[in-house]
Amino acid sequence: MANTPINIFWFRRDLRLTDNAGLYHALKSSNPVLPIFIFDTNILDQLPSQDDRRVEFIHNTLTTLQQQLNELGSTLVVFHGTPMDAFKKLVQQYTIEKVFTNHDYEPYALERDNTIAGFLLQNGITLHTYKDQVIFEKDEVVKDDGKPYTVFTPYSKKWKATLNKFYLKSYPTEKYHNNFYKVAAKAIPSLKAMGFNKTAALFPPDDIDNSIIKKYDKQRDFPAIEGTTHLGMHLRFGTISVRALAQKAMKLNETYLGELIWRDFFQMILWHFPHVGKGLAFKAEYDFIKWRNNEDEFARWCKGNTGYPIVDAGMRELNETGFMHNRVRMITASFLAKHLLIDWRWGEAWFAEKLLDFELASNNGNWQWAAGCGCDAAPYFRIFNPYLQTKKFDPELKYIRKWVPEFEELTYPQPMVDHEMARKRCLKTYKMALKGE
Repeated sequence: MANTPINIFWFRRDLRLTDNAGLYHALKSSNPVLPIFIFDTNILDQLPSQDDRRVEFIHNTLTTLQQQLNELGSTLVVFHGTPMDAFKKLVQQYTIEKVFTNHDYEPYALERDNTIAGFLLQNGITLHTYKDQVIFEKDEVVKDDGKPYTVFTPYSKKWKATLNKFYLKSYPTEKYHNNFYKVAAKAIPSLKAMGFNKTAALFPPDDIDNSIIKKYDKQRDFPAIEGTTHLGMHLRFGTISVRALAQKAMKLNETYLGELIWRDFFQMILWHFPHVGKGLAFKAEYDFIKWRNNEDEFARWCKGNTGYPIVDAGMRELNETGFMHNRVRMITASFLAKHLLIDWRWGEAWFAEKLLDFELASNNGNWQWAAGCGCDAAPYFRIFNPYLQTKKFDPELKYIRKWVPEFEELTYPQPMVDHEMARKRCLKTYKMALKGE
């Protein structure tokens, strides 16, 4: 065991050296800091594919982090296994006083952190966690009576009012870079060694494009335009700071700021109503809907072969790139839950598998919004008409032609369900469930 007392910084969904809350506090502490990352097999073993692009993205990012740390005379220690196994090794190898990390709000993460905190305490080590991936968390934006908001608009107003008293300062970690533990570089396990493949996926850059943010309110709904930032993946894995992005949004575009507020909102909902992260509807009465759950129809939706070009374009974009345009996410989700009456949880799981920017709170919140069972002031009878959505948001069919080039050919399938029939069937099914029939 190394005799020099050290502290640990545990990277998770905050993969950057700059403006990192937990890392800042670690580097300001009295001991040198050894950074670690754990490829958690409790998570990796649940992934259905060895070609998961997100694992490759994390690996690429860690390689960059390692280079940056090596230049500072330190190293990133990367484990492949369970967090418990990793910390058992660490306490044998080093004299550790404190472990620093940033909050995570998902059910598995809370359970993991409680277990690790208990283990560390048994070894005389304390765990310190900080807010980093959101602007406001937990009880920081609540009603005047202290209860959580369950509707977005009043939450958003209170969020903005609270922000006026809150300075979005950056954590100046670079001032304390000399406090990293000085040690020889250690190798990162290869993707192959962990059972994953290189996919040659193209990942969006982490540059914050001011021109896109400036025009966001005017361009965000048109999938044929490069009108969104594609920064969701970088927020998900913390390769950019949400504080830096919020500062930009405040100056450039309030609509874009609203997207960041939605993200905080869904994290707050997950915190206060943890049942939504465990497969239950936010509004319990919606758990009684009699879904049709036709597996053949679900397979056609997954493949982008429904006969509705805007739906098919979105699903094909998702399957090929790991991304789907925001507006089209709403259309495809509504189609699955309401046109096909397939349980929204099936769609949620498909998106969770495919989306590069997947995070539980937003994915769950948006799927429940689309299915009408979540935090939404509008009742269940909002049903997107794919034809009208196409006419409004892809009028020249550029997006559809890109992803469904055969949509005007005889080989392209007829719509798998008639819109008007499906709408009436959905309304009837939902009404019966909510009446308890």
